[in-house]
Amino acid sequence: MKQQTAVSQNPEEFSIRTIILPLLAIIVGMIMVILDSTVVNVAIPNLVQYFETDLKTIQWTVTGYTLALSAVIPLAGWLTDRFGAKRVFLFTIAMFTLGSVLCSIAQSPEQLIVYRIIQGLGGGMVAPIGMAMVFRLAPPERRGSIMGMLGIPMLLAPALGPVLSGWFIQSLSWHWIFLINLPIGIAAFILCIKFLPDTDRGRTPALDLLGMILAPIAFSMLAYGVSEGGTSWTSTSTLTGVIVGGVALILFIIVELRHQNPLLELRVFKSSDFTRGIILAWVSQIALFGAMILIPLYLQQIKGYTALETGLILLPQALASGVGMPLGGRLFDKIGARPLAFVGLGIISGALFILSSITTETGLGLIILSLVMMGLGMGLSMMPLNTHVLNAAPRKLVGRVTPLTAAAQQVVVSFAVAGLTGFLTSRIATNTSGTDGGSVIKGLVSGFNDTFFLAACIALFGCLLSLILRKPKRMQEETLQTGDEPDPAMMMGH
Repeated sequence: MKQQTAVSQNPEEFSIRTIILPLLAIIVGMIMVILDSTVVNVAIPNLVQYFETDLKTIQWTVTGYTLALSAVIPLAGWLTDRFGAKRVFLFTIAMFTLGSVLCSIAQSPEQLIVYRIIQGLGGGMVAPIGMAMVFRLAPPERRGSIMGMLGIPMLLAPALGPVLSGWFIQSLSWHWIFLINLPIGIAAFILCIKFLPDTDRGRTPALDLLGMILAPIAFSMLAYGVSEGGTSWTSTSTLTGVIVGGVALILFIIVELRHQNPLLELRVFKSSDFTRGIILAWVSQIALFGAMILIPLYLQQIKGYTALETGLILLPQALASGVGMPLGGRLFDKIGARPLAFVGLGIISGALFILSSITTETGLGLIILSLVMMGLGMGLSMMPLNTHVLNAAPRKLVGRVTPLTAAAQQVVVSFAVAGLTGFLTSRIATNTSGTDGGSVIKGLVSGFNDTFFLAACIALFGCLLSLILRKPKRMQEETLQTGDEPDPAMMMGH
């Protein structure tokens, strides 16, 4: 805190050198977590083969991880107020590193899923708390440029993650996509102990314990029901997941609306502009992130590419997204979210329609074109949509919207992964049943085509839904209260 005070009192004497080491400590911790979110997709075919299990089981390594992220994101602010940002950041780095090591020694798919949940419980708070600490370290007049430095891991990780994953799998084994986090985690932990300043603890509000219990039950059971629904919507497992999850969700909503300091601020849905914006964001996330887990599967299982080749093929998508994001940000200030969402989701739906018609003879060039289109569409639409949602929130609640949107994104992604992988499994089973050996490949391709077509229809629905967006209206009596500013700590969830 002494360091922070000196910085804010003498802004003319500020130099990046004064915070470079704390900044480095935070970046090392964040890049480890963000990288891990992108490496597993490429490894899924290898995990299915190694554990001799099916896709529906292995997809829970992704679904469980994202649900764990969503569970702890809303707790980041409360925990830092209660225990201090440095102490909680160190704990989350240690927990994520421990989870990574456990993942690397998993002996069964069930163990891997449990260990991934431990990873998610640690990793969910690394980025929010790291962003908050950097925000406090930098003087107000330099916050833009300093916070921009945190964009480095955000841009590098999606590009490097699949390539590194492919290289580890091909040259060593899948264990190394998790084991590599051990030296990085130790380095981040030592740097944080040595260079992160201690921060004052804030006033600790009452914790929403009932919400903490109901939310994971609701979201995990609904994700399970959606996953099983891909096979049969009338099966006992599907109905159990949907009913238990649905009841827990209703109880969770009632609790949150009645609690003075809710885990997630649901009252913001009273704003019609906010509701339209976040529903559109959810639709686009289902189409995009659900499809992104299918592409590595298709490239390896149908086209026969190695894990490393798959990572390299996915690289243009990340690069196109890196081009589209700043372009979308600049255009948003001039034309708003509606045209960007319409164009971006239109491009994504076009890419998915192309993927829905590919065959075993389809050339690599067309597949890469589709990936570039998806990356560009995501870059153009995602950040404007997120900004629109924040702008549409009532000003008195805006400080509590970012935890809601960040946690909700992880829940929606988990639903997308569970739902589309369940649908893929069902379509493959339908298309390959009763066929001879020579027709099995055609049945597999048809299963992927059907799933890509479903994702394309969802994206097209989002494209049409974007037409109902409007510029958020501001009521004159809505003024920001002290402490209600949007917390940039939570922006990493977007």
